[in-house]
Amino acid sequence: MTAYQSGIAKFDGMDAQVFGVSTDNTPSLGVFAKQVGASFPMLSDFAKRSVAKTYGVLMEERGIANRATFVVDMDGKIAHIEEGSSAIDISGAEMACSRIRKK
Repeated sequence: MTAYQSGIAKFDGMDAQVFGVSTDNTPSLGVFAKQVGASFPMLSDFAKRSVAKTYGVLMEERGIANRATFVVDMDGKIAHIEEGSSAIDISGAEMACSRIRKK
């Protein structure tokens, strides 16, 4: 999240919205958002973990989600996915947003 916050300006003018979704509870997300200075919304999927499950990143046996970045196009279709350690590198999402914009 710190990489996305520090590079948030890269998404200006791309008709893009950055937000975080976590299986952590809302109070924990609030603390985390303050720690990293997040200016984008942080959404909790704590109660049902339905978002993580729907997007295929929930590790049910551990009750947490794998790190993942999804770029969703203007039609609501997933245009790009980064999972694991590469999900915290904004370059993949930035490139995918740029490609979508040029279509």
